[in-house]
Amino acid sequence: MYDIKSYVEAASVKEAVSLLKDNENAQLIAGGTDILIKAREGKKGYIQRDLIGIMRIDELNGIYVEEDGTVIIGAASSFTKVEENPFIKKNIPSLSVAVGSVGGPQVRNMGTIGGNICNGATSGDSGSTLLALEAVLEIEGKDGRRDVPIGEFYLGPGKVALNHEDILVKIKIKREKYEGYKGHYIKFSPRKAMDIATLGCSVLIKEKDGIIEDLKIAYGVAGPTPLRATEAENYAKNRKISEETLENIGKECLKASRARDSWRASKAFREQLMEELPKRALKIALGGQL
Repeated sequence: MYDIKSYVEAASVKEAVSLLKDNENAQLIAGGTDILIKAREGKKGYIQRDLIGIMRIDELNGIYVEEDGTVIIGAASSFTKVEENPFIKKNIPSLSVAVGSVGGPQVRNMGTIGGNICNGATSGDSGSTLLALEAVLEIEGKDGRRDVPIGEFYLGPGKVALNHEDILVKIKIKREKYEGYKGHYIKFSPRKAMDIATLGCSVLIKEKDGIIEDLKIAYGVAGPTPLRATEAENYAKNRKISEETLENIGKECLKASRARDSWRASKAFREQLMEELPKRALKIALGGQL
């Protein structure tokens, strides 16, 4: 069923990097919800590979908050663990909702947030929310560790800023990127579960006395990579929260569109969603202020 050449488990991040460096045919595997499907289908690049298991590496697991308030999410943390983490549910609810919309329970129990990012799919549910949160990715490679802002990580469809011997270790979200913000994520898809997003929209809003201090809107499937609606974000600052403001925010979001026609949906339909979903998400995030 699976045409795999070999499998070995790495005991540490450094060992995983070393195994990758010494073998061009090596490929990392964590939950396997993406790689094993492609291997079973016999897709090029996924058969006869030397798989390196990283799911049990301690450093890649766990979710905690550092003294300065930075949230650390191990790259091998399952969607379920991220979704159900009490701190994330309370302080970054948009991320909890986003990862909770992935697949079904079985997929969320096995699939990892790191894998969802590293496969480079614009439809990945966690990518747009982490982009809105301006998350930083800690990556280890042959030359040591480096931090990469998630906005610089996505290079194109299925392409990310990882070398062959690199491994994503942690996702870091600084306190000032989530504290004081209200947020929500909406996934539009033909089915309510077990489906790929036709469009995903994540919003974060900071307001005081009904005036928008800051707004972040990020999309999945509105282009070849997750993207921000910067024109809409700039428009919203210092404006009073109202139906008119939300309508104009939706219109401004269209300026960020890089949508295209595909067998899943037309460009016109995706752009309709780009205009509508942020308005809905903001109303939910604001909890009935309108």
